[in-house]
Amino acid sequence: MARPVTLFTGQWADLPFEDICKKTGAWGYDGLEIACWGDHMEVRKAASDTGYVEEKKKTLEKHKLKCWALGAHLAGQCVGDRYDERLDVFVPDEVKGKPDELREWAAEEMKATANAAKNMGCKVVNGFMGSPIWKFWYSFPPTSDEMVEEGFKTIHKLWTPIFDEFDKCGVKFALEVHPTEIAFDLYTTQKLMEVFEHRPTLGLNFDPSHLLWQGMEPHLFIREFADRIYHTHMKDVAVTLDGKAGILGSHLPFGDLRRGWNFRSLGHGDVNFEEIIRELNDIGYQGPLSVEWEDNGMDREFGAQESLEFIKGINFSPSEVAFDKDMKE
Repeated sequence: MARPVTLFTGQWADLPFEDICKKTGAWGYDGLEIACWGDHMEVRKAASDTGYVEEKKKTLEKHKLKCWALGAHLAGQCVGDRYDERLDVFVPDEVKGKPDELREWAAEEMKATANAAKNMGCKVVNGFMGSPIWKFWYSFPPTSDEMVEEGFKTIHKLWTPIFDEFDKCGVKFALEVHPTEIAFDLYTTQKLMEVFEHRPTLGLNFDPSHLLWQGMEPHLFIREFADRIYHTHMKDVAVTLDGKAGILGSHLPFGDLRRGWNFRSLGHGDVNFEEIIRELNDIGYQGPLSVEWEDNGMDREFGAQESLEFIKGINFSPSEVAFDKDMKE
């Protein structure tokens, strides 16, 4: 059976929830991965107000959509990050510029998100965890082993009570491995899992785009963490190193054609999605394939519809028979 195809609403949060549901349903998507910002999902309301939750469910049903996961990237980032003023964009006015209060708000927001997911009937929350040591990734000034260890210990301390709440709700957290996160590549992900003693609460939202431009083969990441792929983002990226551009982006904004890489609409970049589907088939993944659409060089409505058709063309199931089983010499 083909996996459901959903659209992550994070890049559409400027639209009212009703509007994005109407568009997505008309395009033919199976559901939404609902972002916990804009008016798409107020998690504290969803955690405590059954009427609010029922209204969201009715809107989804009206447009023949389902929801398998929530996306809580912004609050999650605020839990584990070393504070700077950029985080103020993600938080209420009353905690802006106040690192301790901001982090406390974020932790409570994530606990509410677990309850919101439970009430919505979702088993997975996708998101970020932040990192107190991301700025230390390049070891000059020197980054000591002790600094790295302390960073991972800090994340463990901050997220353990949040994961306790997730366990109470019967909900899993799927980290999107991503630059700026405590786990941004294969080896840091291995270390994170070890720090949490492979706690089942913590899994992964697989997103190939952030792995490819770093130089990894995304499908091998699935193979490495086969039992931890709790959700999958479908997102493409093009690496366009031309002898002038660097892989670090040159402080140029996304979409600038001088950059060494840019996110692209599905099928317009360098990600080998067939290998990814084959690996997902091999591990028995039956969850959503969620389009996270980002391409500053393309109209987003055109891209969202084209991306759905692209996935339909590769969303094949594994074979139920061995083609050579009955061959005889």
